[in-house]
Amino acid sequence: MRYRELGRTGLKVSAVGFGCIKFREVPEEEVTRAVRRAVELGVNYFDTANSYHDSEEKLGKAIEGIRDRVIISSKTYAREAQGAWEHIELSRERMGVDYIDIYMLHSVSDGETYRKVTSPGGALEALEEAKVKGVIGHIGASIHRDLRTMEEAILSGKFEMVMLAYSPLDQEGVAPRILPMAKEQGVGVAIMKPLSGGQLSSPPGCLPEAEPDPIVRGSLRFVLSNPAVSTVIPGMTCVREVEENVPVADMPPLSEEEKDELIRRIGSLGKEFRYGQKCLRCWYCQPCPQGVVIPEVFRAWDMYRDYPDDLKYLGLELYRSLEVKPDGCVECRECTEKCPAGLDIPNLLKEAMEALEGAM
Repeated sequence: MRYRELGRTGLKVSAVGFGCIKFREVPEEEVTRAVRRAVELGVNYFDTANSYHDSEEKLGKAIEGIRDRVIISSKTYAREAQGAWEHIELSRERMGVDYIDIYMLHSVSDGETYRKVTSPGGALEALEEAKVKGVIGHIGASIHRDLRTMEEAILSGKFEMVMLAYSPLDQEGVAPRILPMAKEQGVGVAIMKPLSGGQLSSPPGCLPEAEPDPIVRGSLRFVLSNPAVSTVIPGMTCVREVEENVPVADMPPLSEEEKDELIRRIGSLGKEFRYGQKCLRCWYCQPCPQGVVIPEVFRAWDMYRDYPDDLKYLGLELYRSLEVKPDGCVECRECTEKCPAGLDIPNLLKEAMEALEGAM
């Protein structure tokens, strides 16, 4: 197992961590076997949350007697200090621990929520007090989609780590600026949804005789190839998944040839992904002779179409920022010949333009 610095926390976390979000689907005995096997293989970072049904209880039972070998991260959806304190105490009780290594504000994914949790009486106040009292060790935030909120959190100095979504299928725009910024500021980064919410994994799942899934391993390696990433936390439910995923920590970064193979494998799945996403955002279609930045058009369309109502504006903002709109397409079809997913790009551009222009 390789270990990486978690920003300025001073903690060294396993490159492959353990996401505990799926524990509600699994009997307690199987959770314990999976967690114990992960620890045997060197995994020390375990991520759970107050809202993950009985995940905290099952994790707590699984680490009985080995608490000193693991780093626990949990989270609260509370937005005010009183609720956050109650959740911290509840998390400690559920897991049977006196101390939680990392506690995060869960899904602080828009400016209004960020201002609420960081204002006087907000949830951050409780976490700061809990840290002073030695009840928690470090403070973090999980953030989806909103790059401006990510930037504000990273630059604020209030958070020692952030949890972000990042995968070869959906990078949520974090690679160009957000990840390098976090590294520069000494903010640790845990990556959730490395398999795009399970869309890049497929059966056989926990069947014991299965061969490792090349898309799963390739996706985890894709994430860990970014030097700003401290740990990646695939959701796991059984020993077989642990034994498939953990060896990725010792694999080298993906070469360009391996990245190409991974993208083409994902393209061969031939399906529509989360948020109605069809474009792989691989940029193989670029450059467009007419200057249409095709992946960004489709990303803006996906954001507007399927993001929550309070975040749809992000898609429109991205679309407005594009210098060449989809009507610049002359249907030369150079892009379709290069698309690993075989998309009818010119017609999809027309659909995207109709939807986005109609919304402005």
